[in-house]
Amino acid sequence: MGIIGGGVFQSVKGFRNAPVGIKHRLRGSVNAVKIRAPQIGGSFAVWGGLFSTIDCGLVRLRGKEDPWNSITSGALTGAVLASRSGPLAMVGSALMGGILLALIEGVGILLTRYTAQQFQNPNPFGEETSGVPH
Repeated sequence: MGIIGGGVFQSVKGFRNAPVGIKHRLRGSVNAVKIRAPQIGGSFAVWGGLFSTIDCGLVRLRGKEDPWNSITSGALTGAVLASRSGPLAMVGSALMGGILLALIEGVGILLTRYTAQQFQNPNPFGEETSGVPH
């Protein structure tokens, strides 16, 4: 995900920042991807590994798996990765990580509820249908 997302973002950025002319813009796009996409992919891998480690630790510690584990993991991951920048940066990154994961978990819950409603019993009269005609 990191390499694909980083590749798309960097190709657009390289295209926009290159000199005028399609040949120059395409070359700028490819060069930007070559230079930055591996770094973005690596950063995403570090974030994902730390997030998963914290998430699994919380599941083990709390004994249950729920959205709060992911939200807390996102906040702690943001704080740990920003720890070299000081306490204020840690708090900001923790808030951003927690909010981002809360949004992701919220969308996941809404999507699950929406798809579950599509497969509920369509019989409006509450009669049990066994599949055998009467």
